[in-house]
Parts: sequence; structure tokens; C-alpha cells
Amino acid sequence: MSDVRFAVAGAGLIGKRHVEAIGQARGATVSAIVDPAPSAANYAAGLGLPYFQSLEEAFAARVCDGVFLATPNQVHVSGGLACIEAGIPVLVEKPLDVDVAAARRLVEAGEAAGVPILTGHHRRHNPLIAAAKSIIASGEIGSPVSVHAMFWLMKPDDYFEVEWRRQPGAGPVLVNLIHDLDLMRHLVGEVTAVLAMQSNKVRGNPVEETCAIAFEFEGGALGTANVSDTIVAPWSWELTTGENPAYPMTGEACYMIGGTHGAIDLPSGRVWSNPGKRSWWEPIQARIAPREAGDPLVRQAEQFVRVIRDGEAPLVSGREGLRTLELIDAIKRAAASGQRTEL
Repeated sequence: MSDVRFAVAGAGLIGKRHVEAIGQARGATVSAIVDPAPSAANYAAGLGLPYFQSLEEAFAARVCDGVFLATPNQVHVSGGLACIEAGIPVLVEKPLDVDVAAARRLVEAGEAAGVPILTGHHRRHNPLIAAAKSIIASGEIGSPVSVHAMFWLMKPDDYFEVEWRRQPGAGPVLVNLIHDLDLMRHLVGEVTAVLAMQSNKVRGNPVEETCAIAFEFEGGALGTANVSDTIVAPWSWELTTGENPAYPMTGEACYMIGGTHGAIDLPSGRVWSNPGKRSWWEPIQARIAPREAGDPLVRQAEQFVRVIRDGEAPLVSGREGLRTLELIDAIKRAAASGQRTEL
């Protein structure tokens, strides 16, 4: 069976990571690079791949069966709509858009046309998340009661030399915490209400740099999340998992999920419980949950192959990406108003 051909639109950092992942994925091949920047033409030439300045040109040349859309956030919807019009399944990098209404139009257009839209929340494809979800679903930790997610790290000054990274829509809530909250939804369930406070007092840019959030889940569990890109600290997905070799690995925890019979911390996968009676006076023990190996970006590409070839349902659909974006939007509104905000 021939490989599924993927065009990668956007030859920036994440686009190049998708190119590498597709190259390692079973049943997949990169068939084209799409990006109007002159440097992208050189990048494509170095890989020996066809180069196009627009998706429309790539579709006219019939070079792809699917698209990885890794363009700037502001053009996700226009690029996604072009794919839908051409009948080409598309994986849209997170967030689907900076505007919830625009993202909803994209998702509804894909559903109406029957064209699969996937959202690039690749962490759901990480084997450690699959193992954690299985543990929670099995009831091993009992009913979830409370969760906590951390994203503390220091983005260097030169990161902000790119002007858009200093503006609203580019802060750590939308750029980084969106991944963490997507996993909280995936592991524990839908969030029904949020409270939030944010600050930009260190750098003074128009966008937040720190945000503290409280949220309530549909099942009654409560949660907190704390995000800052101006703290030197080891507690973030980037610095705890080793998922991306660009970041040093600390071996610390960034997520904790507690239930009536136990708790789990991630990314270690330690499951904590009392061997006998549940009590703070009793011994407590931990086991390490077994999990498969695998690069989540590669696994994401392989699942996209199955979506196209076998009609498999996306692990992270456009609709799922929209729900996570709606949660982020509620957090931003809550931080601005100082009021409890319901979804």
C-alpha cells in the first residue's frame, strides 16, 4: 500500500518538526513544502521536495492526500478552509485560531463537508498520557477530586524580539497552557467554570506573562493551573518529560491528579495509594505505571494516516480543539473581569 502523502504548510520550527516526524512515521511521506517565505524554498530544495507558495498551488498540482497546517495562528482558519474546499483532510496546529468564532466556523465547515479536521494537541498521543487515562478510567485512583497543572519556566529576552510574541494572543496561556488544559480535559473531563488572575508586571508587555487559574469539572472535581514564562524553575511539561530534546530534562512533576483512592503524578507515572486502610496514618506506596515507547509527533502522524486511509476517528478532532480553545477564552474573560465565568 502506497504511503499517504502529506504537504507541510509552514516551514517554521513546528513545521520542521512535523517534517521530521512524518519522515519517521509508518505509512507516511512528506510530499511538499508550502510557505511564501523565500527561505522555505531553500528548505524544500535541501530536502529535494516540491515547493509551493500557497495551498491552492499545491492542490492544483495534486501532490498531497493531507496537510499539516503549521502556519501562523492568524491564518489557520483561512488555510483550513482552503483544505476543506479542496476536500483535503487537515491537521491544524493549536490553537485552531485566536478567535473562538472563527475557529467554530472552521470546525463547522469541516463537519458539514465531511472533511476530517484534526487539532495538533500532540501530547494526547504521548504513551504516558494514554497510560494515565487508562489508570484514571479504570477507577484505580477512585473518583477524581482535585488536579493541578504547572507551567513555570523562563523564556529568554531574545524570544520576545519577535514582535507578535509581545502582543495579546501570544502569551503563555494561549501558546503553552492550552496544551496542559487540553490534557486536563482529556484525563478528567469537561470544565464547567473558571476563575483567573493574570499579571504582566515583570516585562510589562501588553500580554500576560503569569496567570493563576481555578476551575471546576463537570463531575465535581476542582482544579488549579499556574502558568508563567518569567520564572526560572523546573516544573513544566517541556522540562519534565524529555518529549522535545531542545529542552533540558529535570525529572520533576508538572501534573498531579488526586482521587478518593489514590493519586498520580506526571510525567513519572507514579500511582500513589494506601496498601490497606485509606488514612494519613497509614503507609503510602507508589507504583510506576507501565507504558509504551513512542514519539507523540510520530504517533500523531501515524494516526493521521489511519484517519485518511481507514476512516479512523481523530484522537483530537477539530471539535475537541475548539472545546479547549473555548476553555482558554473563558479563562481570558475571567481574568479580565475578575468574575467566575461559566462555559
